[in-house]
Amino acid sequence: MLKKIDHIAIAVPSIEEARGYYEDVLGLKLSHIEEVAEQKVKTAFFDIGGVWIELLEPTSPDSTVAKFIENNKGKGGLHHIAYESDDVAAELAAAESKGVALIDKAPRRGAGNMNIGFLHPKSTGGALTEFCSPA
Repeated sequence: MLKKIDHIAIAVPSIEEARGYYEDVLGLKLSHIEEVAEQKVKTAFFDIGGVWIELLEPTSPDSTVAKFIENNKGKGGLHHIAYESDDVAAELAAAESKGVALIDKAPRRGAGNMNIGFLHPKSTGGALTEFCSPA
């Protein structure tokens, strides 16, 4: 069962260049930065009311985030919305049983030591959707 929106991810060419907006303009405090080598990204998290804003910076030109930024004229933008769940595997299976195309057939490890799984945007009205739960 979905519990809440866990985070909203925004792809950026550079976390260092983008974070000023979140800190100086919006007044958010940076929680932490971490690299997720398997996904070829560096992430930065800002908490706002119990929902994270996650900045995604590619660490390799062949990462999916780098391709997303390239397809958005080098500017990045809204990448995905993540919903917290008790059981990512069950959410993926339930979505697939309803005809939703999956990117991940099984959960994998993501930032913050979370179990994650993605639904394909061609089945979700164009919005890349992530399910996540603490590992």
